[in-house]
Amino acid sequence: MKKFNEYEYIRPNIKKLEREFIDYLEKFKEAETVDIQNEMMKNINNLRKNFETMENLVLIRHTINLNDEYYEKEKEFMDENSPVYTGLVSHYYKALINSKFKNELKDQWGDQIFKIAELKIKTFSEDIIEDLKKENKLVSRYTKLRGSSKINFEGEERNLSEMGPFLQSKDRNIRKKAQVAYNNFFFENEQEFDDIYDEMVKVRQKIAKKLEYNNFIELAYDRHKRSDYNKDMVKQYRDQIKEEIVPIANSLRKRQAERLGIENLKYYDEPLEFLSGNATPKGDKNWMIQNAEKMYNELSAETGEFFKFMKQKNLMDLEAKKGKAGGGYCTFIDDYKSPFIFSNFNGTSDDVDVLTHEAGHAFQMYSSRDFELPEYNFPTLDACEIHSMSMEFLAWPWMDLFFKEDTLKYKFSHLSGTVLFLPYGALVDEFQHFVFENPEVSKIDRKRKWRELEKKYLPNLNYEDNDFLERGGFWFRQGHIFTDPFYYIDYTLAQVCAFQYWVKYRDNKEEALESYIKLCKMGGSKSFLELVEFSGLKNPFNEGTISEISKPIKEWLEKIDDKKL
Repeated sequence: MKKFNEYEYIRPNIKKLEREFIDYLEKFKEAETVDIQNEMMKNINNLRKNFETMENLVLIRHTINLNDEYYEKEKEFMDENSPVYTGLVSHYYKALINSKFKNELKDQWGDQIFKIAELKIKTFSEDIIEDLKKENKLVSRYTKLRGSSKINFEGEERNLSEMGPFLQSKDRNIRKKAQVAYNNFFFENEQEFDDIYDEMVKVRQKIAKKLEYNNFIELAYDRHKRSDYNKDMVKQYRDQIKEEIVPIANSLRKRQAERLGIENLKYYDEPLEFLSGNATPKGDKNWMIQNAEKMYNELSAETGEFFKFMKQKNLMDLEAKKGKAGGGYCTFIDDYKSPFIFSNFNGTSDDVDVLTHEAGHAFQMYSSRDFELPEYNFPTLDACEIHSMSMEFLAWPWMDLFFKEDTLKYKFSHLSGTVLFLPYGALVDEFQHFVFENPEVSKIDRKRKWRELEKKYLPNLNYEDNDFLERGGFWFRQGHIFTDPFYYIDYTLAQVCAFQYWVKYRDNKEEALESYIKLCKMGGSKSFLELVEFSGLKNPFNEGTISEISKPIKEWLEKIDDKKL
């Protein structure tokens, strides 16, 4: 049984890939029977899975150590060549849409592959290959700049991830100093972050225009394969968050100020939730892995088998370390049918959230790993986040393993934190719509707009005397804005679905778990709203869904005497 370090990386031979891909594609187009077309689809998908395996091995090994020169070079190779691969896949999608056996193929593979194909065809042409290469390089430049952080704090050099515990310090002076030091990294590199983003906006808008979209917003929706909803529905959904959730969030911030004994909550106070300190896991990484194994064994036979697989094959790189990229993610290594979890443990409750959130993604990928179509291994990003955010709640009965006497403290901050997140998620989304509706706007006005939207969605946010944040610089910290434009409202849509699993799980554990596992096994074989309906969940866009789901959450939070925590 091969472990992750034995997964072999071989740089793809792009010319050979092109030759083989085009050969299979011509045979697909000329096929006189549906059986031959199916055979060619399998051959093409094997080529695709192999290329994407190599691409993901590079991504993982590069982000684990940004200073590894070999994988840095391979990342440059992938940035340069992945647009060529995207072009080949686009030609395959065109052939699929135009197949004379389209109805027979639909009977076998379902409608979703054709919906994806139609959207993806619109997002590519040979004319944009050089622009895509530039976009890839800008994303890598942002990742590298962010990963280069060296913050001298409390006598040691630390990266952004390692600052986490200080941002939550019980000592208000340390909290403030930590926030200043953290944000100073972005302030000191303000020009470069601004320049990178400015170039990203220009190249993305240029790509959209070449593809005959009105603007990048339309292209981004198609890139994200959003076949069920449009920007008008998203705007109405954001309005619901403003109407229903912002007042609840305001009251939660007021309660937090009272708990901390502070009259005016400042930006550096927000990460600390209790005077006695935030809930933290009571052991190290290995101890947490042991407890996660126990948790997943007891949750269900399926989750137990999955976690054993992840552990045995070393498919997790969890601890923060020098030279490692920030953040966390889960990806899929096709040829080995292996999910992989990447994160930066730093001794805060976020570490446990990784073991539930990213493991939710990984469990879904593991559950649908046998789909022959790579499109079906995992769904669109909005649906992907249902698996991760719901798993956070399904894991609640085992939180005492990690937090012991702090379990109720963790649950209160976890649930209230997810409520507080919704307005922030809506803010990120509205900001991006503004940017690409006004691509020529100045760097200063972009920041000004961010600050204006903070006042709309986060009215209690007080930056005190921090000029950089007051000018609207916080969004430099939000990597998705740079690397995955318009991938953020997805988290909020999924959160509304996850809240429904939280309610279902309290009412009937077996039924909720059965629905969740069934959803994971469906992978990406249906669209977002089809998966929502299939799972028996309510549509987040529908008027009243947010209002309905917020009631039991509000009741649970109000029952807790948080001042005693």
